[in-house]
Amino acid sequence: MPPRRKLSDLDRERAIGWLQDGVAARQVAQGLAVAPSVIIRLKQRFQATERMQERLRPGRPRVITQREDRFIQRQAMQQRMATANNIGQRPQATTNTVVSGQTIRNRLHNFGLRARRPVRGTTLTALITEQLAEPGALNM
Repeated sequence: MPPRRKLSDLDRERAIGWLQDGVAARQVAQGLAVAPSVIIRLKQRFQATERMQERLRPGRPRVITQREDRFIQRQAMQQRMATANNIGQRPQATTNTVVSGQTIRNRLHNFGLRARRPVRGTTLTALITEQLAEPGALNM
C-alpha cells in the first residue's frame, strides 16, 4: 500500500472551498489526486472544529530524509568495511546534517544490512591446530 500523501495548507483550503461550493467529495479528491477518504475526513474535521490545520502528532521528527537514507544504503553497499560512524560522517559533510552512529545502524537494519565490520581473528596454522588437538594440551 503506498504511503499517504499529505495535503498542503493550500490544498486543504482549496478542498474546503470546493466542498462549500457544493462540489462532491469524490470530485475534490480526484482534482487533488488523493483518496476520497482524505477529503471526507477533512470535511468532517472542518465541520466539527472549524479548523483545517493538521493535528499534532506524537513522535520525534526524522533527522534525515529518505534521499539521505538511500545515500546511506548505497555507501554501506559500496564500502562493506566502513563503520556506522564513518558512514554517518558522509551525510554531515554533504548536507550539514549531524547523524549519529545509532541512527545509521537503525537505517541499515531496516534495509537488512549490518553496520559491523567482520572481526578478524588470528589465523591458526597447522602446528597450532595439532597442538590443540593433543590430549592434555588445554591443561596448563
